Amino acid sequence: MTTFLQLHFLTPYAPSNLNRDDLGRPKTALFGGSQRLRVSSQSLKRAWRTSAAFESELGEHLGTRTKRFGDLVLPILQKGLDEKKAKKLASQLAAQFGAVKDEGLRTEQLAHVTPEEKRHLEKLAAKLAREDGRAPTEDELASLVGNAKGAADIALFGRMLAAKAEFNVEAACQVAHAISIHKVAIEDDYFTAVDDLKSDEEDAGAGHVGTQEFASAVLYQYVCVDRALLGENLGGDETLVQKTLRALGEACLTVAPNGKQNSFASRSRAHFALVEKGSAQPRSLAAAFLRPVAGDDLLAQGVKALQDTREKLDAIYGDAVPSASFDASAGTGTKKAVLDFFAEA
Repeated sequence: MTTFLQLHFLTPYAPSNLNRDDLGRPKTALFGGSQRLRVSSQSLKRAWRTSAAFESELGEHLGTRTKRFGDLVLPILQKGLDEKKAKKLASQLAAQFGAVKDEGLRTEQLAHVTPEEKRHLEKLAAKLAREDGRAPTEDELASLVGNAKGAADIALFGRMLAAKAEFNVEAACQVAHAISIHKVAIEDDYFTAVDDLKSDEEDAGAGHVGTQEFASAVLYQYVCVDRALLGENLGGDETLVQKTLRALGEACLTVAPNGKQNSFASRSRAHFALVEKGSAQPRSLAAAFLRPVAGDDLLAQGVKALQDTREKLDAIYGDAVPSASFDASAGTGTKKAVLDFFAEA
């Protein structure tokens, strides 16, 4: 039976621009008839996957996402071959991970590879360089792309290899776009920069004038993990499953996207978190905020709205599941208890 792990959390952010659109404005969405601040799931997953929380817990189990496969092996091939032969082989090896143009060194699409696949690629390049640049065999090329059992981030977030669809991985973790629980107005920050070498005799104008847009919000975030699929993606390694879940939970609760951090220092942590665990069909609790939260204490009101919605849904559907939570505004629970519950079998 499938076990779903659902993590709901509320994170307050002071003025910030965590995730920008093509015009540099904070991303937004209409929800419940009003404008909300939004942070895309892609931005969140990138921040989590590259975080210290993932590196410290899963360093040797993190994949690499790139187009630069030929660039990766070219220096290895150049140690034993001339430039022309090295580039030709590098392009041939790169082509195993996606289409390349005109014997180029980079694939047209990003591909996410496991640590083991990356090691095999580098090992084959070194072997070909030692053997006077002979052409790789079909078996050698076929062995470059295999299963993704060793990469925790691929197991969580999946991968698509257009060139070799049989090695695609279905994501075990679904991540919703974060949205504010209240109405949001995007504001403008007019700023100037001074030229330090400008003399007193010159005009008093600034060396640079500009604007940047920002907003502040309490964000509702939702993550759902299919634990059975995660175990399957990781080859049944229960120890690695638990490490992966603990790293994911730690990152969700403590890691903010990197957008405009130097300008706003918008480092925040979740102030409320709820983990639910069970076989019932998962559901987001975003509907708790269809009516925008208002008042002087948005966080406390948000916690109440979320808990009320959860209790009503559980009563209607009769599928309440075990849970663990903490609430910083009330001073209850601990991060450790929530992560222990999230990761344990």
